[in-house]
Amino acid sequence: MASDKTNVMRVLEQHKIAYTAHEYPHGKEAVDGVTVARLLGQQVERVFKTLVARGRSGGYHVFVIPVAKELDLKKAAKAAGEKSVELVHVRELLGLTGYVRGGCSPVGMKKAFPTVFDKSADSLPTIIVSAGKIGYQIECASADLIGLVRAKTAPITTD
Repeated sequence: MASDKTNVMRVLEQHKIAYTAHEYPHGKEAVDGVTVARLLGQQVERVFKTLVARGRSGGYHVFVIPVAKELDLKKAAKAAGEKSVELVHVRELLGLTGYVRGGCSPVGMKKAFPTVFDKSADSLPTIIVSAGKIGYQIECASADLIGLVRAKTAPITTD
């Protein structure tokens, strides 16, 4: 159990959403998601990363995909109703979301952006996402997480 409660955990508790906190050993730098899954002893398909993109319209969108997969920008744009999307630069992340790279969660961002989870989340009973801080992850029912952030699901990863 994580000793420090993150903002993400507080938001889940406010909404009475059950979750399990996971902690992994970490330094100051983010490690890739596949390494996080290994450190947690979890199947890589169940651990998701949160990506932020800017649409051609100028609006921002959040995409949540399995850590071992790549975001398909064409599919992501289609799911977001944009002509095209491009990932925001890592230095824009903190100001935009309140989170740093490696600690970005779809829950509790500074502003609620339209969010799309990869379709694979639908078939998993629980998924694991960042708890908003490097070294901390939360696991909860994918349907609860998707409902909380008012997301939709779509196939948004490369094949």
